[in-house]
Amino acid sequence: MSNRILSSAAALAEALIEEMQRDETVFILGEDLVAHAGIFGQFQGIPEQFPDRIIDTPISEACIAGCGVGSAMTGMRPIVDFHFSDFVTCGMDELCNQAAKIRYMFGGQVKLPMVVWCPDGAGLRAAAQHSQSLEAWFVHTPGLKVVVPSEPADVKGLIKAAIRDDDPVMFFQHKKLFAKEGPVPEGDYLIPLGQASVKREGRDVTLFCYGASYYLCREAAVSLAEEGIEAEIVDLRSLKPLDMDTVAASVCKTHRAVIVHEACLTGGFGAELAARLQDELFDELKAPIKRVGAADVPIPFSPPLEDFVLPSVDRVIAAVQAIIERASA
Repeated sequence: MSNRILSSAAALAEALIEEMQRDETVFILGEDLVAHAGIFGQFQGIPEQFPDRIIDTPISEACIAGCGVGSAMTGMRPIVDFHFSDFVTCGMDELCNQAAKIRYMFGGQVKLPMVVWCPDGAGLRAAAQHSQSLEAWFVHTPGLKVVVPSEPADVKGLIKAAIRDDDPVMFFQHKKLFAKEGPVPEGDYLIPLGQASVKREGRDVTLFCYGASYYLCREAAVSLAEEGIEAEIVDLRSLKPLDMDTVAASVCKTHRAVIVHEACLTGGFGAELAARLQDELFDELKAPIKRVGAADVPIPFSPPLEDFVLPSVDRVIAAVQAIIERASA
């Protein structure tokens, strides 16, 4: 299976076209999809190839999510486009009180194969209502699966697996990563949900990350290596289900953990992962677990303030240095 260099947007579009060719029940619905092929170019080529399977909707997230739930119950595989993850707030009943619970409440008689596609994240000076990272809300909701890719190949492999899954999947994709390029396998490339990836081998500390935070960790690891600190990077990719086998293997190897995400620190996914590490791997840890996340404030519009509240490479490095010093004291 050969690789080409594609952007994340192109990798997503390729995966969607392949899945729509393979399965006629796959379709896309959301706002302003046909004229613009998605606000990030992620549906490029789809309106021309599948004009009856990419559907423009009214500006109503409750309506969009409700259509997704109903169509999934009756045998279709909808991809629901929420434009910005912030707008999930307008469809929370349909997502968390209906989609998440229907398969369980109906005793498995009905499947609900729906992908909810949510561009998230900050850094684009889009202010407080268009810059949030809300993945932890949905990890907290039984019945939903939660996926957060970083590299273009992950985007392709995970969206294809999400579309074929028989449960609702929340698919968060950071807005700043659509133009990121990387090698992407051709053909029917899938990554099973619940499978993390060790993106960099190391011996001294594990950096757990997902989405845009992977790139912070990658840059931090290069700087730390210059100090003689070898950081292992585990890209979780799937938060629910979570690959605890890969997580545990890395902690047992490095004995130190720093968890990095762009969501605000309080109640973020890092808190859940830190709790599980403490509960299941306490004897393997040589130092307290550190978390690096955004400040607990609405994302500012001001560029200097936005940069200040978001996690940074320097903060990742500082967290690693702190636990290395603690462990050697």
